[in-house]
Amino acid sequence: MCGITGLINLNGDSVSPVILKKMTDAIVHRGPDGEGHWIDESVGLGHRRLAIIDLSPAGHQPMISSDHRYVLSYNGEIYNYRELRAELEAEGFWFRSQTDSEVVLNALAHWGHDALLKFNGMFALALWDRKESSLLLARDRYGVKPLYYSFQSGVFAFASEQKAITAHPDFSSRLNKSALLEYFTFQNIFTDQTFLKNIYMLPAGHHLTFNMEGHTEPKIERYWDYRFREPQTTATRQEYIEELDRLFRQAVNRQLVSDVELGAYLSGGMDSGSITAIAAQSFPNLKTFTCGFDLSSASGIELGFDERSKAELMSARFKTEHYEMVLKAGDMERSLSLVSKHLEEPRVGQSYPNFYAAKLTSKFVKVVLSGSGGDELFGGYPWRYYRAANAQSFEEYIDQYYFYWQRLVDNNTLKKMFSPIWGDVGHIWTRDIFRDVFKTHDNQLDRPEDYINHSLYFEAKTFLHGLLTVEDKLSMSQSLENRVPFMDNDLVEFAMNCPVSLKLNNLAEVIKINENDPGDKQKQFFQKTNDGKQILRDMMKKYIPDDIARATKQGFSSPDASWFKGESIDFVQRTLLHGNARIYDVLDRSTVRTLVEQHLDGKQNRRLLIWSLLNVETLLSDINL
Repeated sequence: MCGITGLINLNGDSVSPVILKKMTDAIVHRGPDGEGHWIDESVGLGHRRLAIIDLSPAGHQPMISSDHRYVLSYNGEIYNYRELRAELEAEGFWFRSQTDSEVVLNALAHWGHDALLKFNGMFALALWDRKESSLLLARDRYGVKPLYYSFQSGVFAFASEQKAITAHPDFSSRLNKSALLEYFTFQNIFTDQTFLKNIYMLPAGHHLTFNMEGHTEPKIERYWDYRFREPQTTATRQEYIEELDRLFRQAVNRQLVSDVELGAYLSGGMDSGSITAIAAQSFPNLKTFTCGFDLSSASGIELGFDERSKAELMSARFKTEHYEMVLKAGDMERSLSLVSKHLEEPRVGQSYPNFYAAKLTSKFVKVVLSGSGGDELFGGYPWRYYRAANAQSFEEYIDQYYFYWQRLVDNNTLKKMFSPIWGDVGHIWTRDIFRDVFKTHDNQLDRPEDYINHSLYFEAKTFLHGLLTVEDKLSMSQSLENRVPFMDNDLVEFAMNCPVSLKLNNLAEVIKINENDPGDKQKQFFQKTNDGKQILRDMMKKYIPDDIARATKQGFSSPDASWFKGESIDFVQRTLLHGNARIYDVLDRSTVRTLVEQHLDGKQNRRLLIWSLLNVETLLSDINL
């Protein structure tokens, strides 16, 4: 688990060791255990190491193949590396370390791009082929590990984080106004854009090849994609549950491989609870971690946001060594500058609780298991899917789901907000950005289950990807490796082929109401319920208390709706409403003030918008307009 970076000078100039070191130093938090640099005239690769498997110097990177043809800089964990190593040894390869990095290097040398489909794990990698003068960049199927690239001033550069690219003196930090519009539409970025102009994120499940000899544009290709679909043949419910149990246990146990101490997040929910239950069988006194919230000034639904009591109950059941942190209103403002710096651009939700969870955990372990992915794979958000379940065409589906996913403000308000720069972004149709997410999802839309599968695909590609990006950056900000057992290849394949009827209970009732009495009756299904993840709940009952397995979904959210208009109101006003706020270089002052004051006056819940505005205001201090 590490950080990677590199560059190619297309004019043939030799790579400066000083510049390459400056780039790797920018991501020292991703790998405090060691650094490495490899330079061959106009090509340079850099690496920061967080040692997890084989802590010896044999794991040093960049790593060079035995024939000296290939050079690898790699970030990640391949959980089936031992099986792949055995295959490669049978083909005549020999190994000088016990690392998965060396397995990745030899696998790519032997199988080429096809090796990417053999990897079960998370990764972002760069492979330089000295014979062909070509570079391969690749990212894991699901986008657990980030990877960015840029082509400016005759230099091609890449890195695990944007800050390593902008550390190069020839690269600028200019605001990408198109990405800003996309973010304020979805509170996420669905495309490969970033907040910085000319810096792009390599999409999940893609690889990029760049040939220095031909001086051609980088070629980006998809090697894997999600495909949620109804199975052609089905088994009994019990058979599905038994197979899910087998695959889930296998996924967790695969990800327990480590030469350093490993812990688990224990939020009080069913996903992290079940992962902890299985991990605790292999690790007596497993360390577990929970972040709770001071609710003394919370109100409404936020009174249920603190799950420490449930986490403590499960900790006692699984006999874990449990640690907790309680967040208060002032913790958001104290962490904002650091959180924004490490995120580089905000993504879904309010992420500073993740920062504190990682900060707590990193004091005790270097690896932590997370429950991310269970909701997106097994239908944990039925109140979202049901809004478009009865669509009669793809375009109708897009309209219904697109309007729901405008998470911050509607399109009319968005246009007013962006009026100072509308001339720069008015040509962008965010509905088309939304629609383009489905370009490669080859799925017929003949029945409501197909539309549900379309929604699962969309959320895996966008919402889950945003969550994984946030988790990676904020955990690595604390030199902590975050593992996600739900994103195991075999488990994901099972989830994509699992019938919708085993995930959702109320689909038939929703369809019936929509057909016969569209209106108020269907709204009951647009509220948070325990309807989703039915097969997962049935399977997990053997590991966790029944009331937790049957509980309504509770996200990892802080009570900021209350805090923003309570203890943190001065901070919000001081940051967003003063005359010199930088957001007003790009956003309309009157519109923003009205929206913020609606929340502060208790008229509307604008907590997500306020969090987004605070993040952008913080980021703009380091970005040229």
